[in-house]
Amino acid sequence: MSKKIAILGSTGSIGTQALDIISKFSCFQVKALSAHSNIALLNEQIMKFKPECITITDKDSYKNFFNQYKHNIKVYSGTEGLKEMISSLDVDIILIAIVGIAALEITYYALSQGIDVALANKESVVAGGELVTSMAQKTGANILPVDSEHSAVFQCLQGCTDKREIENIYLTASGGPFKDHDILELKKVTANEALQHPNWDMGDKVTIDSSTLMNKGLEVIEAMWLFNVDLDKIKVVIHPQSIIHSMVEFIDGSFLANMAMPDMRIPILYALSYPKRMPTGIKLNLYDVGTLTFEQPDFERFPCLRLAYEAAQIGGTMPTALNAANEIAVQKFLAGSIGFTDIPKLIEKVMNYHLNDIIYNPSIQNILDIDRTLKEMLR
Repeated sequence: MSKKIAILGSTGSIGTQALDIISKFSCFQVKALSAHSNIALLNEQIMKFKPECITITDKDSYKNFFNQYKHNIKVYSGTEGLKEMISSLDVDIILIAIVGIAALEITYYALSQGIDVALANKESVVAGGELVTSMAQKTGANILPVDSEHSAVFQCLQGCTDKREIENIYLTASGGPFKDHDILELKKVTANEALQHPNWDMGDKVTIDSSTLMNKGLEVIEAMWLFNVDLDKIKVVIHPQSIIHSMVEFIDGSFLANMAMPDMRIPILYALSYPKRMPTGIKLNLYDVGTLTFEQPDFERFPCLRLAYEAAQIGGTMPTALNAANEIAVQKFLAGSIGFTDIPKLIEKVMNYHLNDIIYNPSIQNILDIDRTLKEMLR
């Protein structure tokens, strides 16, 4: 029996890799796609995978699509169109690879419909972790992590029925391209240099986050919610080879680690095929790998990681503020209007500003309003 899938954010890095890997298996059926504005690539995907319906979230691109392409399928528009499409679908799982806070509302809605979600969007859980995980528990829908680190933890925890057996969760980080840079030299880092990740092929935003270790900070907050583990049990370890994707330490002193080549198609396929495993053809040769090393992260060199822990500790909407400030700071850095070391400075400034406005137990609208207000202030 085929597994029916919708891919939201199909033209992005995760979306294209997902379509690449599932195209190799006849047991998957792509029922729906969504894109923001890359209608040319979306058109190619429609022709290849023949979905029943699509959504284009950018209004101008939605109009242009009808002028340029003719397909006998239902086309929805905007966020409300995404919800309408989801409610009309007969699917087993939805891969949410939408970038940014916009995915929160859609993730929550998909879970509210009782549909399993393969989640490749950090912001949904960073900003709305309690809302998202509570809805999943309420409807019985599964959240299957696609991030390699959370996929690794998820796999290591299979068979663990008592969370009290967990001593620590270790999220591995490559350290990015500036792991060994002198702190003073970081002021001179260019956007082009920061986009040269040593191991992974990712989108620009995630690659910059990896270079500042904010990526790992966001993952710490995610792990806290996804695995219902206290913040002080979630550690970060620098592992330059990116072969171990994360580890779980248990109370008896044993560790379980997930090892694989640094290729996103592996965790994507596992999320989509779960609970089964399927061959990817992506092989890890231990003899070629040789040595694996581990280091403590330097919070002075990577203050973004410290800020993420602080935001998680404060709670409420502080992670929302952290995330909003980081998105704008990364945009400004890529545009050349601020320097690399200005990224954490801007984030910390926004966090201090938000201290008196924190909302605990926020609604989705609270989160979206705070995100919008802070971004408008920073632009």
